[in-house]
Amino acid sequence: MTEIAQPAAYHNHNSSFSSTWTKDISLLALRLFAAYEFWEAGVEKWNGENWFAEIQTAFPFPFSVLPADLNWFTAMGIELVAPVLLVLGLFSRYAAAALFMLTAVAWYAVHAENGYNIVQNGYKMALIYCLVMLPVILQGSGKLSLDTLLKKKFSKIPL
Repeated sequence: MTEIAQPAAYHNHNSSFSSTWTKDISLLALRLFAAYEFWEAGVEKWNGENWFAEIQTAFPFPFSVLPADLNWFTAMGIELVAPVLLVLGLFSRYAAAALFMLTAVAWYAVHAENGYNIVQNGYKMALIYCLVMLPVILQGSGKLSLDTLLKKKFSKIPL
């Protein structure tokens, strides 16, 4: 059998496009998905009643000793500010870490005892949100972000 000659790019599985842009597009998609989901939760809190007092004792320390109103406004603030930062790709690791922490507290206080199933208000979505935030926390926001523009302009900023 004769072997068909392939272009050099065909053999290079680590082309610059596949190793950079696909990662950057994936990170952008994760950031936009998370931003939408958390923004909705923040707006719901903004327009709703504070129900944290009902579950205050379920919060892990130190949140269990803080006033329910402070916890409510902190959660709402994170859910409204961090999504904007994720969309812009600005301080993305910090925004994702804040959302990860917020989700971990919600998982512990609200969803853990209900099992995995979403229908029973279980922790499946909390787990998904934590997993969505991990790549952004570990890899940053990617090239499609203000973080990258700032890093290029001020190369000494650790992002």
